[in-house]
Amino acid sequence: MITRDARAFLDFARGCAPDFGPVTAKAAFLVSPDGFARADESASDNRYMADAGGFDAARAGAQHRGLQAALSSVLPTLCFAGNPAAPDGLFPNNVFATAPGRLVVGRMRHPVRQREAGRNDIRGFFRDTLGYVEADLSTQPHPCELTGALVIDRARGLGFCGLSERCDEAGARLMHAAFGLRATLMFDLAPGEYHTNVVLAVLAGRAALVCPGGFAEPAAVEAIAALYAPHAAMLAPAEHAAFAGNAISASSGTAWMSAGAAAALSAASRDVLDGAGFDLRPVPLDAIEAAGGSLRCCVAEIY
Repeated sequence: MITRDARAFLDFARGCAPDFGPVTAKAAFLVSPDGFARADESASDNRYMADAGGFDAARAGAQHRGLQAALSSVLPTLCFAGNPAAPDGLFPNNVFATAPGRLVVGRMRHPVRQREAGRNDIRGFFRDTLGYVEADLSTQPHPCELTGALVIDRARGLGFCGLSERCDEAGARLMHAAFGLRATLMFDLAPGEYHTNVVLAVLAGRAALVCPGGFAEPAAVEAIAALYAPHAAMLAPAEHAAFAGNAISASSGTAWMSAGAAAALSAASRDVLDGAGFDLRPVPLDAIEAAGGSLRCCVAEIY
């Protein structure tokens, strides 16, 4: 099923057992922020991005190394070299994502990011080292920025796809098929939002962090909240602005977000994470957040 009907999706999703596959990745990879700088094309539809003067390459590099070290405490975490000609390359989850045995390559909206999809080292790693089959969406015309636009519940095989200039409805259908999902709910993001994973996180298939202000359609928010109740946190505007919705579970018992996001969490949001059995792991990433993304954006999962 792939639909815009939130009620039909909820009715179907409630019948999906948590047996679709592993709830968290077996490994992850990052891309180093070499040549860390403002990409003006990306800034045209990313309101979270700082002005050029707000970019500190040395600090971003140090924080990125800290992120790799932190994640490595719970799962193998690789890091590929960056490319100064691809300043957004430190957010590889928009371009590369996986299902068991399959690499999916996305189609980016902006030319500055489209060049990332041509990386032979990353494609070769999955093809030649891991033996993954490739599903290449990068050459077709519809934007589909993978796990930036599509948040996936890996336990049930459910997708939540926010439509914007970074992903249209045809792109959503292509991703639904590439990941082999059971059901995907499509909905419009609020004006000014560029990626679903900034306004929604599904953690290990059992909890959700939701930024209602990031959705154009209240019905989608209500369906997600109902599906993950009682472990659905509705994040306030201050939490939303601090990237608290840009979180990930790197293991079944850990929830990861930036230190700034964690500091902005309300007591009620923390209670939701505690109640769902998550140990919150904050990582300092303020320099990286100048580029308009946060911790989840940096992590490409390997299933």
